[in-house]
Amino acid sequence: MRIAVGGIHTECSTSSPVLMQPEDFRVLRGDDLLAADYFSFLEGDGIEPLPLLHARAVPGGPVARPTYEAFKAEFLERLKAALPLDGLYLAMHGAMNVEGMDDAEGDWIAAARAMVGPETAVAASYDLHGNVTQKIVDQLDIFAGYRTAPHIDVRETMVRAWSMLVRALQTGERPGVSWAPVPVLLPGERTSTEDEPAKSLYLRLPEHDAVPGIWDANLMVGYVWADEPRATACSVVTAIDRAAAERTASEIAQSYWDAREDFRFGPVTGPLEDMLDIAERAATRPVILADSGDNPTGGGVGDRADVLKALITRNFEGAVVAGITDRPAVDACFAAGEGARLRLTIGGSLDPASPSVEAEAAVQRLDDPGSPADRQAVVMIGGITLVLAAKRRPYHAIADFTRLGLDPAGARLLVVKSGYLSPDLAPIANPNLMALTDGVINQDIAALPNRRRVRPTYPFVKDFAYRPVVRFSARWRD
Repeated sequence: MRIAVGGIHTECSTSSPVLMQPEDFRVLRGDDLLAADYFSFLEGDGIEPLPLLHARAVPGGPVARPTYEAFKAEFLERLKAALPLDGLYLAMHGAMNVEGMDDAEGDWIAAARAMVGPETAVAASYDLHGNVTQKIVDQLDIFAGYRTAPHIDVRETMVRAWSMLVRALQTGERPGVSWAPVPVLLPGERTSTEDEPAKSLYLRLPEHDAVPGIWDANLMVGYVWADEPRATACSVVTAIDRAAAERTASEIAQSYWDAREDFRFGPVTGPLEDMLDIAERAATRPVILADSGDNPTGGGVGDRADVLKALITRNFEGAVVAGITDRPAVDACFAAGEGARLRLTIGGSLDPASPSVEAEAAVQRLDDPGSPADRQAVVMIGGITLVLAAKRRPYHAIADFTRLGLDPAGARLLVVKSGYLSPDLAPIANPNLMALTDGVINQDIAALPNRRRVRPTYPFVKDFAYRPVVRFSARWRD
């Protein structure tokens, strides 16, 4: 069985002015894709995996149109060279926005379908924060989405999609995809599967999988920070029984709608100054404070210095701030050298609307992996340790800190640009606080620009009726 593998994976806030360019993506081509741990499951008796191209980027602003078109063209060129195929597996995200395009994944997947033809089985895996459309569903035979947020089942989800594809090819069964949009858009920080009611809703999905005729059941939260017509929550079901698929998709959709008013933030949450008051009074450590509005893993720019400025104003002692994206500041630190003192303007290097702060800094450590774009600098501003990064990136893993000689567990206060905490940081938080900060992924959902989303959608509109309407793929075979 000849199965090609590829895709594109990122998440884009339409409020961000910082367009994604080719250098923002980690690109795996050909055998490099097969060698990556990320795709280590591509195996099996009688299976010939054919690696194409997979591009993945830290979430951010929209993808520049030439960047997208270049990746798409290369992917299709590689796909054409791999023909004929029995199957195609696409590892996607689902919340990519491209300049001048409302349904980028629909465009990518439809182009792939046109290339492989109607008889080739096509499977896709998605982030649960992806947005689904009829165009996407019409191209697919198999769909699987993450079931955890924070995402600890990425590989498991990819394996689910791959395994269903292999099953279909080995047995000759041809499943179909059905879905039911739910007019609800909530942020991931209020729909974490660590907290109720999302926890129970997602724990029920394996029960739906066990229904005869159902192969895989999914609840998609969707991506709220993209002001585009396709933005919606939905249920998505892969099945071989049309009636069972309709019942299951309807039940999952209705359950999410019924719970829409029950979602809350998991950690203690509030305005920045209130959270800093709690941190100052805390006798435990490390207090971990999430700067939610500027979280790069949700599409935030990552260059805002408002939290740093508030800490400087308070003369806070014992804080570690990781990190702020500011390549000019990093370059200045490298030019000065370790041990140097210099005055820096920090913040606002990517988005002119991002606040900055001027401060005297002492360069503590310089990290140079080999490329100027990957360099980092650790500086001290009074009693505050600050990590500066040359490129947009999160600091969500313990290894991100130990590489720089920092001990996150020993900090009095650790500030990270995050929403819900990563699996690495959550266990050490004592306590975990989340500041409702400004930024392009602001948590004040009802106040977001809402010019193009479908109306009515909760919570932009709160008083309206809903009944699930299940839609089927054009490829469904009765």
